[in-house]
Amino acid sequence: MAPDPTTAPLTIGFDLDMTLIDSRPGVRAAFIALSAETGVRIDADLAVTRLGPPLEQELAHWFPDDQIQAMGDRYREIYPDHAIAPTTALRGAREAVAAVREIGGRAIVVTAKYEPNARLHLSHLGITPDAVIGSLWAEGKALALREHGASVYVGDHLGDVRGAQLAGALAVAVPTGPCTGAELREAGAEVVLDDLREFPDWLRGHTAARA
Repeated sequence: MAPDPTTAPLTIGFDLDMTLIDSRPGVRAAFIALSAETGVRIDADLAVTRLGPPLEQELAHWFPDDQIQAMGDRYREIYPDHAIAPTTALRGAREAVAAVREIGGRAIVVTAKYEPNARLHLSHLGITPDAVIGSLWAEGKALALREHGASVYVGDHLGDVRGAQLAGALAVAVPTGPCTGAELREAGAEVVLDDLREFPDWLRGHTAARA
């Protein structure tokens, strides 16, 4: 059952890849390792320009359908050894999560990434949300947003906007991933920030308006 919005603390959801973290170096390294192991050419530089959708969509560019599940499982297995260390926090990410706490709210991460690997990223970078929910993409993210009573969802992708809309949450977007600010607005994002460094000020204004 979703929390009662009249009594529950303000809950804000965040996407992970290219919203809180720049996982491109790590994902690139993991794809290079998978390519070396399988002998299948993968253009890792191209792959990291398409972050956001589930891994299987990217693997479909490089492997036949009957191998995608196995390759996805293997990628997730080798991911911690290759992708965690090179990945960095995006500017303002830690401060954005801290800002939610400062107003007495809850910060959750809802991501298409395999949840154990998402947790490894956050732990490594010292970002500590109240909950992490993985393996959800686009409209599927609405399931977790509703369950946790999130009234705001922050993401970088058109799929994040759709997930927020379906959940009835305010769609806040940052063009730090593959989508431009104009594309995010056209998709229905109500708020577009340059990056998360603008989020604490926006949140204080949003909280004051709600009060």
